Formats: sequence, C-alpha cells, structure tokens
Amino acid sequence: METHSVFAAHPLVTRRLLRAAIGLSAALWMVVPRPPAAIAGTAAPRPAAAAEQAGLRALFGSENRVIRTRELVVAVTFNAAWNEAGLNRVLGELARRHAPATFFLTGGFAHRYPEAVRRIATARHGLGNHSYSHPYFKDLTEAGRRREVLAADRALRAAGGGAALTPFFRFPYSETSPAQIREANGLGFADIEFTTDTNGWKGTEGGMTVDRAVHRALQALRPGAILQLHVGASGGRTEVIDAEALPRILDTITARGYRVVDLRTLLTSLST
Repeated sequence: METHSVFAAHPLVTRRLLRAAIGLSAALWMVVPRPPAAIAGTAAPRPAAAAEQAGLRALFGSENRVIRTRELVVAVTFNAAWNEAGLNRVLGELARRHAPATFFLTGGFAHRYPEAVRRIATARHGLGNHSYSHPYFKDLTEAGRRREVLAADRALRAAGGGAALTPFFRFPYSETSPAQIREANGLGFADIEFTTDTNGWKGTEGGMTVDRAVHRALQALRPGAILQLHVGASGGRTEVIDAEALPRILDTITARGYRVVDLRTLLTSLST
C-alpha cells in the first residue's frame, strides 16, 4: 500500500488534517519573538565557547575600560547606531594595516544594514552588542534592559554575524551601574567600555576636527587602552571624522611601539 493512499481515499481526513496544520502554524507564528518587545522570556545567549568561559568570567563584575596588561598594546573599537557612511574607509584602513577591531553595533543598525554586518564579519573583526535601540538604560526596567540586549543579539545573528559575535556588551552612552553590569553578565556578556572616545561623532558642527580626534586618541595611549570611534554620523550626515582620523591614529600607535590587539584575546591569553 502506498503511503499517501489514506489521503487519497479519505478527503475528509485530509481537510481536517490541513485545518489542524494551519491552526498550529498560526499559533506558532503568534509566539515568534519580535525584537525588542516580545523576548523577555528568551533563553540567555551564551556566545563564548567552553574553552573561553574562564576568560569571560574574569571580566564579569567589572566596568572594563582598559585591558589589564603591562604590554604596549591597544584595542581599537567602533560603535555603529546611525549609518554606515564611514565603513568603507574604516575597513579599508584596517585591512591595509592588518589591524583587528571590534564593532559594537546596535540591533537597529544590524536590521537596517545587514550587509555591513556581514562585511565586518567577513573581514574577521569582532562584533559586540550595543543594545537594540540605544536607549538610556537607567530609564528602563530590568525586563526592558534584558529585551534590549537580547533583541540586539537576535538582530546581529539574523544579519549574519556568525562566528564574529563576541560575548561583549557596551552600554549606550557608556552609562553603567554595578547592578546593570550584573544583569549583562547574567545574560552571558562582559561589559567592555573604553578608555577614551575620540568625540569624532560630534562632527564639525560640534566643534570637532580630524586633528582633535587624533589628539584625543593619542593622548590616552597607554598599555591596555581601549579606543572608541564611530563608523557613521547622525542626522543623515556623510562626513565621518573618525574614518578620516583612523589612518593617522593607527600609524602613530605603531610608531610609538604599540601594537593593536583583538579584544577577543581577552577570552584566551594576554600576558599581564
């Protein structure tokens, strides 16, 4: 007897089964999480592999603004919440100098620019979580903060972040508190902030220039410094001071005897 003969001989059974299947599909669709509002109960992601857990736990409980080392190393990081206006140049300058970086993206950015996420991942840079919509976390409930972190994680994964994803979270506006850091840790993320921001994001209308951005970055140079730059600009602007300043920053870092390290080395080994 052929396996489909039941459906051929009994159309009433077929119709009932189809209605049941449609009903089940509709029910499942209703519970699919929609970032950022509907995922409060989603299981916490655990981005780090088992071998990296010890290194990750060492970062828990801290507002990490420097790498704990005496070596002449510096980490270069970029935030992205607005547009991707400076990304081409940033990726090009990093590639020319074989310099690694970590990009802290909002989920909203990942949703709007999935190709940018894939390009960063393909270039083998790290991807960090910068919340979904970049709100002030102090104005949210604990459940709201959880939704922001998990929704961003989902967006980064959906955009193709893949193996580039890191268990690193950077708070919007770099506003942290011990309680909120514990919350992020509980979701499997270490808080990674920065030693200095170039302030290039302010643009020329905010009084910034390429020279000033370079000066701010290099003034903070010390063993383990973490620099923060931005890949885009607000208000639809296409001028990205940090993209223009990056070559000078990287070249001077090298000239002063420092090397740029990947933040993911924090999960494995970096001598202290």
